[in-house]
Amino acid sequence: MNEYNENIHNVNLEYIKPLYTPQKFMDMVPVKPEQIHTVFKSRNEIQNIINESSKKIIILVGPCSIHDVQACLEYATKLKKLSQKVEDKIMIVMRTYFEKPRTTTGWKGFINDPNLNDSFDVHEGLRKARGFLNQVLHIGLPTATEFLDPFMPQYYADLISWGAIGARTVESQTHRQLSSGLSMPVGFKNGTGGSIQIAIDAIIAAKNQHVFLGIDEKGQASVVKTSGNPYGHLILRGGKIGPNYDEKSVTSAAERLNNNGLTPKLIIDCSHGNSNKDYKNQSKVFKSVIKQKLNGQNAIFGLMLESHLNSGNQKISSNPNDLQYGVSVTDECVGWDETEDLINWAYNEL
Repeated sequence: MNEYNENIHNVNLEYIKPLYTPQKFMDMVPVKPEQIHTVFKSRNEIQNIINESSKKIIILVGPCSIHDVQACLEYATKLKKLSQKVEDKIMIVMRTYFEKPRTTTGWKGFINDPNLNDSFDVHEGLRKARGFLNQVLHIGLPTATEFLDPFMPQYYADLISWGAIGARTVESQTHRQLSSGLSMPVGFKNGTGGSIQIAIDAIIAAKNQHVFLGIDEKGQASVVKTSGNPYGHLILRGGKIGPNYDEKSVTSAAERLNNNGLTPKLIIDCSHGNSNKDYKNQSKVFKSVIKQKLNGQNAIFGLMLESHLNSGNQKISSNPNDLQYGVSVTDECVGWDETEDLINWAYNEL
């Protein structure tokens, strides 16, 4: 007994609530064989593009973040029709981002707060996120996401074909270890300051075996040993030092990858630092990258484009029902018409 009556345990916690196990969510949102096939086939196709056994280019396109399932399913339906028109040259993968890293504070994404009202119904967020992925796969599109919380992959990574580690977490040993055990190719963004070496170090780390703490499908705290992920690659997204999608920057990045014993393969993010956070600049980046590809820059194998039904973005209001339909609540996005025009243009140029 503490004779001084001094509390030293969980002093700053308001609550700890039990969370359903990953298996519980898998049982709630079961996956059909054809959806499993979509994931399996698309992961292999991405690997083939990285290995150059496929000459296609990948375009990772979709909302900055998922916040309205109905609008994003409408987007997915449009994207599927477009992908069928260009699939002989371009592999389309839909962005389905549920976790949002914040520089300081703000909405942390659909899983953390699916009702956008600080109710933090994580159970509902996980159920809806997994259900949304299930529906996108039913439409026939492969999915991409950024992994942030180290427990989350057990809840929905089986439905993801391509993963990302963001600029704010790329230096984190936790995320490098996590990536070494993920079942899909993973892109590592350069740091927010623009450092490419941070991402290169992450790719090297993720290629190797690691032992760390995690959870299994039953939610049991576990010791996890990984075999290493051979399909890590670089994402150039610009930074505080400015954009890095230009020919000189791409050539330099490819050389640094090669000098570090890595395959010189990379993706260009048309948003973030490369667009100076202005969605109107994304098309300029997109076209520049396609032209570099046409001019023989084989290090580039894909692009990322932040896109929604309607352009721009909006702030989350006190009443989520007041939000504009099909408009991002995080980063600015290009609208659907511009997205379609850009992808069709790329298809005709390639």
